[in-house]
Amino acid sequence: MSHVVVVGAGQAGSSLVAKLRNDGFEGDITLIGAETAPPYQRPPLSKKYLLGEMDLERLYLRPLEFYADNNIALRLGEQVEAVDADAKTITVSGETLSYDDLVFTTGSIPRYLPAAVGGDLQGVYVVRSLADVDAMAPEFKDDAHVLIIGGGYIGLEAAAVAATKGLRVTLVEMADRILQRVACEETSDYFRDLHQSHGVTILEGVGLERLDGEGHVSSATLTNGETLDVDFVIAGIGIMPSTELAETAGVAIDNGIQTDEHGRTSVDGIWAAGDCTSLPYRGTRIRLESVPNAIDQAEIVAENIMGAQKEYVAKPWFWSDQYDVKLQIAGLNIGYDEVITRYSGSALSFWYFKGNELLAVDAMNDPRGYMVGKRLIEAGKTVSKTALANQDTDMKSLLK
Repeated sequence: MSHVVVVGAGQAGSSLVAKLRNDGFEGDITLIGAETAPPYQRPPLSKKYLLGEMDLERLYLRPLEFYADNNIALRLGEQVEAVDADAKTITVSGETLSYDDLVFTTGSIPRYLPAAVGGDLQGVYVVRSLADVDAMAPEFKDDAHVLIIGGGYIGLEAAAVAATKGLRVTLVEMADRILQRVACEETSDYFRDLHQSHGVTILEGVGLERLDGEGHVSSATLTNGETLDVDFVIAGIGIMPSTELAETAGVAIDNGIQTDEHGRTSVDGIWAAGDCTSLPYRGTRIRLESVPNAIDQAEIVAENIMGAQKEYVAKPWFWSDQYDVKLQIAGLNIGYDEVITRYSGSALSFWYFKGNELLAVDAMNDPRGYMVGKRLIEAGKTVSKTALANQDTDMKSLLK
């Protein structure tokens, strides 16, 4: 009987094994996770879970009994030590398992502050896993001072939670502006104003020189020469695809585990899905760090393991919750040369163009603008810039 082994028990891994069973796969399935918790949602970790608005069980993607009821061998708290692609075996916790199809859904790993600048002090955290958030939660005391390093979405979401819980928050971003790598100046300006209105101190063009403390971090020296007394530090300085295990299996790596349009890697019998992959997209290769991509790509891989031969066409979309603002992003803004602004009351959206081609939209509390933009982008349609810039234009008319 065929055996599918999935390494990585996150969103992609859980989606893949569920899809296999839902589509009638009758072979053996083994899902292996390094964490002791069953597969869970990551986005709420730095938001509702940290705020105490979501309990642990609600984080779980599926009830624990789902895996037993569907004859899925769920192995938690275990590490895969080796992969032998020629023999089609893996070694996990000293045991050798044979597979017919192996899938890497290993996700991504956070970048840590180096020990040379104090990154190994107690009280220095990253936001990636349940264990990370549980470890930092006791630090969120009223009027504590937290230093957040990195002005991307992870850093800004952590800042929003800390400010909401009554902490004093300083955020430093080494680039000229927050969100510089991922968004236009207009979006950066919007979120800078939002955070400053909630009392967050944002320092742009400023990095970390070093952290100091006796065992536990107590101060931070910044590249502008300023020294801050801090109670704890959160590093939101990016993530990297988790590819180490795939590399040992001889799989080609290209800013992630290289997959084709079907989710296959360069090695026969090995597939990949989710944050750990780089995939074909409009003549280039991209890596998408998002829940929708993890689910959609994993489900296509499950179908293709069963012989479907379906191509995965990525439809990038993302979201971020900060205070009472819901940011929804459709498309990828790579190469944009113009931004059109639309607003209606508290709803605001920024539309990215390259020439006359609509690339992406950032929508703040503007679900209608987001949905219209998403439909246009996914259909490969553009829109009149003049009509878009006219605030009186009905959004639905842009779809005609």
